[in-house]
Amino acid sequence: MKIAIIYSGVHPGHPHVGEIAGMVAIDSADAIDRLGHGTAVAAAIREKAPDAELYSVKVFDRRLTAYIDVIIRALEWCGEHHMDLVNLSLGTENPAHRDRFIQARGDDLLLVSAANALPGSLPGVIGVAADAECPRDAFRYRDGVYYASPYPRPIPGVPVARNLQGTSFAVANMTGLVARLLRDTPRLAIGDALISHADGRGS
Repeated sequence: MKIAIIYSGVHPGHPHVGEIAGMVAIDSADAIDRLGHGTAVAAAIREKAPDAELYSVKVFDRRLTAYIDVIIRALEWCGEHHMDLVNLSLGTENPAHRDRFIQARGDDLLLVSAANALPGSLPGVIGVAADAECPRDAFRYRDGVYYASPYPRPIPGVPVARNLQGTSFAVANMTGLVARLLRDTPRLAIGDALISHADGRGS
């Protein structure tokens, strides 16, 4: 399974990440993660999908902001390279970008992204919000939104409160759980499968 991680790059060889199948920088000189966020996202996904091929698609460099053109180019790269699943731990509330996201996604890309923003609010996209009470190995579903833990993979000796946390990692945890289901579920049936596997669905 090929999973693309559109974020701030990855530190290859990190003990929580392991081997990266590919790294590309969309709008920077290299694909190295200078913020640590992309590596933590990759680690959360690797924890749940240890056999997946992870591809780092870097759109952030020294801060967590990027132009919409860069994000669209990243999605186009994922489509051109036939990614099975795309982790997009970011989003925009600008409605002017809606059609561009729809076109870049096409009919094939399966995206996991932040709910209540674009592209996470688009039909067919797995929109995710953070739920601090949700276990890291489970997810919840309510009113069209999936809820997952906002905590990345724990670091030994580092208190949870001092680790990174937020919606980005809820998206990453959900991506890993989606990848697990995709191993035994046809792509077109993944929506129904996710709802049926949700913890406390509809509550």
